[in-house]
Amino acid sequence: MIAIIEDIRAIYRNDPAAHTIEFLLYPGFQAITAHRFIHILYKLRIPFIPRLLSQIVRFLTGLEIHPGARIGKGFFVDHGAGVVIGETTEIGRNCVLFHNVTLGGTGKHVGKRHPTIGDNVFIGTGAILLGPIHVGNDVKIGANSFVVMRDVPSDCTVAGTPAKIIKRNDQLVDEELPKTVERILVS
Repeated sequence: MIAIIEDIRAIYRNDPAAHTIEFLLYPGFQAITAHRFIHILYKLRIPFIPRLLSQIVRFLTGLEIHPGARIGKGFFVDHGAGVVIGETTEIGRNCVLFHNVTLGGTGKHVGKRHPTIGDNVFIGTGAILLGPIHVGNDVKIGANSFVVMRDVPSDCTVAGTPAKIIKRNDQLVDEELPKTVERILVS
């Protein structure tokens, strides 16, 4: 319940259009609220039901959040249509996602297959983050940053195709993302 209260606070903190209880109509809020309960069923290893419920939520809201995804308090998705969050995704506190964001896998990894996102991360419209990468704290990932498949250090802004660091510790830079240690399935 505390997580849901923090999610409501995140709506008012991040959406200047939120004035009343109309946030109850936001598909992002509906999806994360349902996910918080569905995730409990998933952790209890109840078969089929969590996945069924997540698919119903996907149909109703346009957001696909796998029941296994771990999402911190203060989560806000603006608009929400087309958001995909994979099974082994981990998202920290006070994160913001916009529509058409994918936190997915590559199909080449086993075990941990999806991104780990730190605290206070902003991910813009259309950004695609794939694989077991790590995104640090206090990061901004620009709209249409396609495809982020390398770790992103804390305190920076990433943008472009391919994505690269354009700001680090409030200083403009032009840096490639660091190489990520690959955790790929060996055939």
